[in-house]
Amino acid sequence: MTDLTRAQLEDFWDGWLAANREAERLGDWRLLAELYAEDASYGWMYSVDEHFMAVGRDQIRDWAIGIEMDGFDGWHYDYVATVMDESNGMVVGFWKQRSGIVDDATGKEHEILGIGGSWFGIERQTAGADAGQLKIAWQRDWFDMPSTAHTFMAILKSGKAPDTLLERMKVTGHGVPGHYHLADIPSPVWPPPVEAGLHVRPQPTTQPTTQPTTQPAEPTP
Repeated sequence: MTDLTRAQLEDFWDGWLAANREAERLGDWRLLAELYAEDASYGWMYSVDEHFMAVGRDQIRDWAIGIEMDGFDGWHYDYVATVMDESNGMVVGFWKQRSGIVDDATGKEHEILGIGGSWFGIERQTAGADAGQLKIAWQRDWFDMPSTAHTFMAILKSGKAPDTLLERMKVTGHGVPGHYHLADIPSPVWPPPVEAGLHVRPQPTTQPTTQPTTQPAEPTP
């Protein structure tokens, strides 16, 4: 449980969306780093044994919204639905990945299909320079990896891929900062408080019901 009100969580979310729009306008997502806690973690999965994980604000700035996002100039990640849980300080945002590159066959932007989104844990900071402020304590993303590969190949075949995107497509494999084998990730796939079982709802205990046995009355002498 948290002390957050719905209004506080919505105000933070409005600021997050505004910062995202500015980052997309500038083509640089690093400015979002200040919305994360100093010890935040941010990860997602590429494959069963290749996971991305950044731990700490500096790694999130340099790796998660730095190296991983470089080359996606003109792409936009529009949030299309949001689910909030102020009692646990969580927000789930569902977004679409659109490239800004028009597919001549359809007249529409190349888009990564499948449902993508981000799951956030929002916490009020209790110490340091951020004391009293709401920050993202953890974030986990998901997206449709086969659809991502399909869209990238379609853009390549169209001949419209800019040099920046071509360079970004080379940033793969365990040698890239933040890419780990499953056994080596520095923060769990599930967010730390969830992995620790802090959000498991108690299962109701059902007591078996027994019917009372009625004994036949003794005959009256």
